[in-house]
Parts: sequence; structure tokens; C-alpha cells
Amino acid sequence: MIKSKKFISHSVADTLSIGKSLSGYLRKADIICLSGQLGAGKTVFTKGVALGLGIKRDKIISPTFVLIREHKGKMPLYHFDFYRLSETCDIAGLGYEEYLYGDGISVIEWPDRLGNLMPEEFLCVELSVVDEKKRAVTFIPHGKRYRDLLEALDENFSV
Repeated sequence: MIKSKKFISHSVADTLSIGKSLSGYLRKADIICLSGQLGAGKTVFTKGVALGLGIKRDKIISPTFVLIREHKGKMPLYHFDFYRLSETCDIAGLGYEEYLYGDGISVIEWPDRLGNLMPEEFLCVELSVVDEKKRAVTFIPHGKRYRDLLEALDENFSV
């Protein structure tokens, strides 16, 4: 059983490609939690997922000031950014469960802000800065759905 899968992105184009490739394995109600410092590439990765869903990447901007942005594509994409939140009650008031367990794919930046509202199953994508251009992109599954996804991804994934 694979516990994680790591890729090295050498450019913005690579990070977009990794996100776009992942989108081919996603299905409705999938949850992707993005972790990483500011500037690590979380929004760029989300743009790649959006591309794979038929959403123009210029439509994807950080939702930091609005908390969530909805995008229509092959499947809806719900892009959350909880960076500015400090209380889980602020998140609970969004009706976030309808998004997370609805008919689209949820991508959550700064998921640690969810606290006890964190879903039990999700795919964690950790982005870390290696140097000025390189990023490490590590997929860590939480739950059977995402372990299965990672197994399928390991057999067929190409960037």
C-alpha cells in the first residue's frame, strides 16, 4: 500500500500539469486539502485541477477575501481558502458540508483552519518550496477512497 507519492515540479507549468493530471482521477464529492507556506503553489495547483475540469485557469484566483469561489466545468469546482479565518464557527456558517459532500470537487487551501470540522477522508497535497523555481508536491491519502486513488495514480500518472 502506498502511503504517499511525491513529485518535483520544476516550473509553474509542471505544477499546473500535476494538478491537471490529478483531475482525471477525481469524482464528485472528492476533497483535496492543500497545505504549504505562502507562495508554495497552492493556487497554481488548483488552476491545474481546474484546467482538467475544463475551467479556464485565469478564472482561478485565490478566494482569500471571499472564502469560496464556485466554478462550473465538467464537474463543479469549489475552491476554499481559509487563510484569514481563525474560528471554526466562521466556517460552519458557510454551509461547507453542502459543498464538500455535494456534486463537485472541493479544493481547500489552509485546511488546518477546519479544526474539528476536518473531513475524515480527503487527499492531502503538500506543496513545499525546494528553491526559487522547484516545488515538492506530495500526495498523502486519508481514507480508502484516496488510498485507492493513489494506487490508480501510481500505476498511470504522467506529468
